[in-house]
Amino acid sequence: MTQYSGNIVDVLNETIYPGTIHIENGKIVKITKDDFEYKTFILPGFIDAHIHIESSMLPPSEFARIAVTHGTVACVSDAHEIANVLGVDGVKFMIENGKSIPFHYYFSAPSCVPATNIETSGASISAKEIEQLIQEEDIRFMGEMMNFPGVIRHAPDVMEKLEVAKKYNIPIDGHAPGLMGDELKEYIKQGISTDHESFSREEAFAKMMLGMKVLIREGSAVKNFDELINLAELYPRMMMFCSDDKHPDDLVKSHINLLVKKSISAGINKMDTLRMACVNPVLHYKLDVGLLQEGDSADFIEVNNLYGFHVLKTVIKGELAMEDGEALIDYKPARHVNNFVATEKTVSDFMVEDKGKDIKVIEIIDHQLVTAKSSFSLKGVNGNLVSDIENDILKITVINRYSDAKPVMSFVRGFELKEGAIASSVAHDSHNIIVVGTSDEEIAMAANMIINNKGGVAYVNKNKGIKEVLALPIAGLMSDKPYEFVAEKYADLDILTKMNGVNISAPFMTLSFMALLVIPSIKLSDLGLFDGEKFELTDIYA
Repeated sequence: MTQYSGNIVDVLNETIYPGTIHIENGKIVKITKDDFEYKTFILPGFIDAHIHIESSMLPPSEFARIAVTHGTVACVSDAHEIANVLGVDGVKFMIENGKSIPFHYYFSAPSCVPATNIETSGASISAKEIEQLIQEEDIRFMGEMMNFPGVIRHAPDVMEKLEVAKKYNIPIDGHAPGLMGDELKEYIKQGISTDHESFSREEAFAKMMLGMKVLIREGSAVKNFDELINLAELYPRMMMFCSDDKHPDDLVKSHINLLVKKSISAGINKMDTLRMACVNPVLHYKLDVGLLQEGDSADFIEVNNLYGFHVLKTVIKGELAMEDGEALIDYKPARHVNNFVATEKTVSDFMVEDKGKDIKVIEIIDHQLVTAKSSFSLKGVNGNLVSDIENDILKITVINRYSDAKPVMSFVRGFELKEGAIASSVAHDSHNIIVVGTSDEEIAMAANMIINNKGGVAYVNKNKGIKEVLALPIAGLMSDKPYEFVAEKYADLDILTKMNGVNISAPFMTLSFMALLVIPSIKLSDLGLFDGEKFELTDIYA
């Protein structure tokens, strides 16, 4: 029998008392109270209530090795990203890999694969396949229903999927940025129970008043904590913490522990904060993660105090997973799965005909998924519209990775790149290749680096002789290397872009969202420029 002693924080009953936890076969068999004076605190482990593990560029087995150092013991993970590349097989890969280490992973039956019919994805998942996935013990919920117009309009395929989730009484995650009024009521009426896309306090409040749980998101590119946290003073039982998308360099620094610290600093009651970080996800998703009760799975963390929350130990399923900042989970190379067909492109593939008309421009809003739109007059060179570096109007392209197709071109403002090109095969949601650059030649160079590696993130600069890539051979989304290597390489690429003019906080994450069609107002798919407000393709010429 294993024992751990300290000041036990019982969040469920909102009490703190000195005592000892007795563990046998991964379960808490007894908790005894005593009168000793302990310096440390034992509390339930943190849970990320909504994350796409793939966005860490690490497979589940390697993601967990970082997460446990921050006191995370479980993730509610929407396998939407790999599903768009590999379908059901991708989801099963995540389940299989997650089981190889001591960590609680709960995966989704993805609801929107593909997310829309206005882009090319690598797979599709039908209502029948969702029903088959739900038979897996690790599938606990339906992934975020991104097609909110389809829900509101009762699209037959969307309604069929929702009915499957209702049949098995599993939670349905939402994705409804900016949705309000009667449309929001209809969306929630269809059984959708959470949302992590609220951009304003008013929006989040409206959703909670209709019974929806609101997730406070603090990811690499999108951060809604400051806007939403005050709602926790009144509605802590209706809120949870999540990261949604977390890139490896940020994940090394912090995870849900950061939101806990920020919440306490913002004046939110300690027990309410821990309820959002530890308890609410367990109750909402019916997880078998322990909450420091007799009979529970032995999942908990030991911290120095209830202010800084410096994590000293992480215990999962009775096993010591981290101590003194060092993960005790071994690195295990993940097997490669992929779906990559595209072949090398030429410079001429990225030309844009000068028709003497203004062009439409995607306007980036830092820290947000939404974009604005504008128009601009560009000067052509030999009949080809080129990037206007001085005015920060850069060429952007999406290239179908699932077949050999011509690149689709548009223009974007907000990267402020002065030299070179950045490219990625992480491009939500279908994960085609996306590139932005200052010259056609460098755009071609960066795209071909991704193609030759069958996935990755890259920066090239012809003038400075720079060609750097982090290969992502697992579905074009994840590396097979240890997290230390991945985090360092990704951080180096991030620095390279910023040394060459980029002024946004997370350039590669932001780039990946320029193809996310379900977020307004204008994005780019491999089939063309997409107007998210009209929900239709649009010409690049104004």
